[in-house]
Amino acid sequence: MRRVRYHENGGPEVLRVEETEVPRPGAGELLVRTEAIGVTLPVVRKVREGGLALPASPGGEVAGEIVAVGPGVTEFAVGERVTGLCFGDGYADFALLHTAMASRIPEGATPADAVALVRCGLVALGAYEAARPAEGESVLVTGAASGVGHLAVQLTKTRGAGRVVAAVGSPSKAEFVRSLGADEVVTYEDASWGEPVDIVLDAVGGELLSPCLAALAPGGRLVTYSSGGGTLQAYDLLVGAKSAIGFQMALIARNRPALMEQWRQELWELFAAGRLRPHVHAELPLEDAAKAHEIIESRANQGKVILRPA
Repeated sequence: MRRVRYHENGGPEVLRVEETEVPRPGAGELLVRTEAIGVTLPVVRKVREGGLALPASPGGEVAGEIVAVGPGVTEFAVGERVTGLCFGDGYADFALLHTAMASRIPEGATPADAVALVRCGLVALGAYEAARPAEGESVLVTGAASGVGHLAVQLTKTRGAGRVVAAVGSPSKAEFVRSLGADEVVTYEDASWGEPVDIVLDAVGGELLSPCLAALAPGGRLVTYSSGGGTLQAYDLLVGAKSAIGFQMALIARNRPALMEQWRQELWELFAAGRLRPHVHAELPLEDAAKAHEIIESRANQGKVILRPA
């Protein structure tokens, strides 16, 4: 089978397609013939900045058909269609997926739908829940055209937000985020992000944290789920009685699996009802993994970037 690997850290150019043996599923694992693979900003950053022993193969969101199950697996069967997150060797024709990270793809949904919806939707929904939102509160979403952000814009509206502001890196994305339901659109360079909001969901981090905090009304909550780092001044929190909250989906998966499953079901129900529309920016063949990373790094995407092994 084919697998994308990198032997040194760097930009998209370090990614290489190599031939290797099809893996065997271990205890609690599923072997999935991949039909769609999601490319995420955290994985792109890990390839460039490091964090894994080399050589390494990117992990990611995968969707496809189960072709084998490991010892002890009873909740899934060969032939079922599933999606989930694997933490390595995900850019491949076949991937191993732990049952705790897997969920079935319902009838009527494609593998691309599943990859674009589930993991990104879980992050978007979980980050919003972490803010403990009240009906009618206003929300600002950074990275609003990204894989997670474009779902966060829709989910906050669906969940009863009174006003949703989409923050994007370029005016060219304004029409896209407005089509998702954003009431207002701002760019990161704007001198003002408009009237203060109750909640900011931040997917960018870094130098954007300070303007995110400044965009909050007194008593507002900033939820950061970015891998971009950054720092805040405690005094800036104090003077406005503001809160900064970190959100990580992996903690929910490990410690509250029932809640994660509840959120999954909500996402699929909203999708089936036509109230949540995952958007795919580009579908590229596996051998174009470098190009997929280039799109993510340049922040050019409007929605999800997907690799197609077939």
